[in-house]
Amino acid sequence: MIWFTIATVTPVLLLALAAMAGGLWCLLAVVYMTCFVYILDRLVAGAASRKRADGEFPAGEELALFLGGVHFVLLGLAVAAIGGATGFSLAEQLACLIAFGLFFGQVSNANAHELIHKQARWPRRLGKAVYISLLFGHHASAHTRVHHVWAASAMDPNSPAARQSFYRFWPRAWAGSFVKGLRAENALRARRGKTLSFWSHPYLHYVGGGIVTVSLAALMFGAGGVVALLLVTSYAQVQLLLSDYVQHYGLSRKRGADGRLEPVGPEHSWNARHFYSSALMLNAPRHSDHHMHPLRTYPALDLDPATMPVLPYSLPVMAVLALWPRMWRRVMDPRVAALRAGAE
Repeated sequence: MIWFTIATVTPVLLLALAAMAGGLWCLLAVVYMTCFVYILDRLVAGAASRKRADGEFPAGEELALFLGGVHFVLLGLAVAAIGGATGFSLAEQLACLIAFGLFFGQVSNANAHELIHKQARWPRRLGKAVYISLLFGHHASAHTRVHHVWAASAMDPNSPAARQSFYRFWPRAWAGSFVKGLRAENALRARRGKTLSFWSHPYLHYVGGGIVTVSLAALMFGAGGVVALLLVTSYAQVQLLLSDYVQHYGLSRKRGADGRLEPVGPEHSWNARHFYSSALMLNAPRHSDHHMHPLRTYPALDLDPATMPVLPYSLPVMAVLALWPRMWRRVMDPRVAALRAGAE
């Protein structure tokens, strides 16, 4: 559990100092979320792929709850620092935008993802609240009720086809997940066969919670706070969508003679073995095992390179590469073609 804690709590401290003191702390927060993580991945290559039979570390629910709670403190600090309430220079504001955006997109997102898969009610609600604060609340429904059902198929808006660029993918993924998540929630409520309160609809919470979040930013920090909130949450949302794009690019499930999709298997997600970025993202790069065992806690997720497709670089590096479509296809399309040839 020690590396998960070090990797995720260190940026919490750096970001808090950056938002309150500015100056060099802003730069250090950016360096940590980019260069430092990259260097640790290179220096300790492969360490995160080692595990014991009971999982690499003990269950980490305490850390997940801590990160879920501290997220809201950091979001308030981010809006204040980026929105001009602290009197920071433009360079300090830009550095805070980059550092906080990366943290919310990589750590808060990964942690909220862990929480919405919990069976206990309050951790699930905390995870939903994190997504709502990032103005992406519908992801809590779309991820569990759409993505996990239809991953690696044309039915899932968050699974990109081969040769589809990220710039064509993200509008479809954002809007498609909103609409299909809404349909899934409506269908679930209809199947329950009883009248449910209008106020209990999850999408009312997602949209209403988003409006409350924006309103609070306006009341506390004015127009600058609203702009800051929209900037940092948009950046975080792009990080989330980049993760979906990278982890499912070009992979597809076959249909049987009965027309049904085959079960999700180890070959239907891309994975990364890199040590420190995996710890920072709570083992989110071990994506195949998560899809096969959605209720498995992040410390126990497995990675078997013999059966699971492995990315050539860490997930954060691949996310940056995805922003350059020509280079992305040069790196990934031969790998997709090789997997398809091996499956035939």
